[in-house]
Amino acid sequence: MEKILSVSHLGKSFKDKKVLKSISFDVCKGEIMAILGPNGAGKSTTIRSIMGIIYPDHGEINFENHSEIPRHKIGYLPEERGLYQNVKVMDILLYLAELKDYPMKKAKERALHYLKKFDLEGKENVAIEELSKGMSQKVQFISSIIHEPDLLILDEPFSGLDPVSQDVFKDEIRELANQGTAILLSSHQMNLVEEICDRLFMMQDGQKVIYGSLDDVKMEYANFKCTIRGQNQLSDLDVIPGVQRIEQTDATSILYLEKDIQPTQWLKQVPDKLSIQEMSLNRISLHEIFIDIAADKQLLKGGEVHA
Repeated sequence: MEKILSVSHLGKSFKDKKVLKSISFDVCKGEIMAILGPNGAGKSTTIRSIMGIIYPDHGEINFENHSEIPRHKIGYLPEERGLYQNVKVMDILLYLAELKDYPMKKAKERALHYLKKFDLEGKENVAIEELSKGMSQKVQFISSIIHEPDLLILDEPFSGLDPVSQDVFKDEIRELANQGTAILLSSHQMNLVEEICDRLFMMQDGQKVIYGSLDDVKMEYANFKCTIRGQNQLSDLDVIPGVQRIEQTDATSILYLEKDIQPTQWLKQVPDKLSIQEMSLNRISLHEIFIDIAADKQLLKGGEVHA
């Protein structure tokens, strides 16, 4: 895939605290790349370094093999929303497009298109302060893409959105990627990240812990788990081979399997006497991987995943 953004050995300290410790990753054209990690991991510092809001102490950031980041080719949705409250929707969109040197006629056409698409038709002359939080967030999202950026950086884009609006955002993010936009996305909502992202870079304490495609990361780090609904004694489950640990709540038992377990072979060893109303077998979620890292359980060996 064609690289749009390349971050190489980025380091940053604030006073005596090292916030970034030589991190490196790429973002390619037409992909959705997630940058993940618990609070304080260094995500925001990385994004602000890419945007030129702060400058790293060492390392390189290259956009299409150039060290100077062209602002008019980048769209940015910050975590801290900040539209002018007393300005009308269309005015703010056209103003922000003008800052990117984007043609005004085309900007107005795109603004009307997206306002209709995001169920904001007729709101172009309404002041931002009169909109609901969700509506205002949609306008801010439109402002980040109105100039057709080659690279779109989204910091917590789903925060505060209802499920319907989340689906609208997910669909639009996928569509932008399909059109060739490179997308760097930061979010704590792992279920949404897992639904839309192609690759991920997971950080902890300013350094890389996981880097690779979502499929490869799940294959490498996400062992299988078996969820059984039914009243069963722990002693009946303990005898099943290949089980790493068991969690029970009410009438549900979750069996976390050892690495390299072959599911079809393992299922043959499940005792017939178990009470099974429902049973599912799948890999642990990205959310569970994230929790393990955030809790520093040392369950992951960390590193880069190669396809």
